[in-house]
Amino acid sequence: MSDFRQPGPPGRRRLDGVKDEDSRYEAVRSRDARFDGVFFFAVETTGIYCRPSCPAVTPKRSNVRFFATAAAAQGSGFRACRRCRPDAVPGSAEWNVRADVVGRAMRLIADGVVDREGVAGLAARLGYSARQVQRQLTGELGAGPVALARAQRAHAARVLLQTTGLPVTEIAFAAGFASVRQFNDTVRAVYATTPSELRASAPHRARTATPSAGIPLRLAHRGPYPAGPVFDLLEREAVPGVEDVSGTPGTRTYRRTLRLPHGTGIAAVDERPHTGRGAHPGGWLDARVHLTDLRDLTTAVQRLRRLFDLDADPYAVDERLGADARLAPLVAARPGLRSPGAADPEELAVRALVGRDEAARLVQRYGKRLDAPCGTLTHLFPEAAVLAGAEPGGTLGALTAALADGTVRLGPGADRDEAEAALAAVPGLDDRTIAGIRTRALGDPDVAPPGPGVPDSWRPWRSYALNHLRAAGELE
Repeated sequence: MSDFRQPGPPGRRRLDGVKDEDSRYEAVRSRDARFDGVFFFAVETTGIYCRPSCPAVTPKRSNVRFFATAAAAQGSGFRACRRCRPDAVPGSAEWNVRADVVGRAMRLIADGVVDREGVAGLAARLGYSARQVQRQLTGELGAGPVALARAQRAHAARVLLQTTGLPVTEIAFAAGFASVRQFNDTVRAVYATTPSELRASAPHRARTATPSAGIPLRLAHRGPYPAGPVFDLLEREAVPGVEDVSGTPGTRTYRRTLRLPHGTGIAAVDERPHTGRGAHPGGWLDARVHLTDLRDLTTAVQRLRRLFDLDADPYAVDERLGADARLAPLVAARPGLRSPGAADPEELAVRALVGRDEAARLVQRYGKRLDAPCGTLTHLFPEAAVLAGAEPGGTLGALTAALADGTVRLGPGADRDEAEAALAAVPGLDDRTIAGIRTRALGDPDVAPPGPGVPDSWRPWRSYALNHLRAAGELE
């Protein structure tokens, strides 16, 4: 069966339950934040599209249209609601779960591949023709790769306009637009206002950021987010020079260096106690990103979202795992527990193999030193090609060589099964390490380590189930 036609994973009744328009309208009428990012609705009488939880008066059913993506709504002539800001919702969890071409394409688009390499580059990474990719995305999502990337650029532009004092011309190119005219036309089409007016609509205090001070961000998530276990893991794993975690539990800040397509970055994310209210809470993590090239904003944000698993659907995960007798009390104790990913998949693979202490040695010996170190953050993690040339022997040399020459591909658009097969061919790489790489670097929500004890009833969320066991001290 072509992976264009693969069925979605089982155990996702909550999302499947809103495929019909009547169910979607009920979600809109109840302002159900669980579905923010899962779909969008537009009102024909106003020309505006919104997230399902928009607090505005519920429109009549006869005036409502539904869309799978913001790009599809924009392509049909609707502009973004200024009240609910539908462009700021968490991404659909579907794109992280799905292993087919549409899911892989959406992960690559989110990483900025279309802006950097065009549709031809996206198609080449997926192993299909540009026409096939265009047809499948348009048929399923109502928008092709160019429109999806355009919607993403518009969101990046709004963030920069409303949080920095950069000149509008600089923002146009930093957001990924090819020209100032294209930038102006897109902002008018999406937000029904000019860039200057969009900037003026933000609180003055929000426009104090500069490239040297960093760009303040709110990284939205869906549902409850127990940040403690995520920050505990990041603190245990932190590699000196590349990462640090400061503060006390509940108020910690995680910082790390980033290697990005156009330059480097330093990101800081704050541990934030959950403050959502109501039956369907949500929230965000506060972050600040320092970039040497603002064109990397979208990519940096998406890599942080993958690291913190911010696009997950905790309701679907908790519904399935909470039905298991062993896991039910763990789910009740930590609703919404996440399965952290990786900011840099190749770095994660090396670290999974060698461990924290050896990774620290590799950083100090082979990592690239930042032009402007920031406190304890002094280096970028060494690239695979550098490590392959410097220490070519053993399993580390074999793994880094495979990463460097593309034999093993772990990027956001990688085919997970192909990547696992390639990893299995690396001499000395054991099954447990491969499982860890598949879980973290490839963001697979349904990975079980080798050995007994992981029932199929936990599918398709076995990665999350194991995190519950670890958080409860039942697994190392």
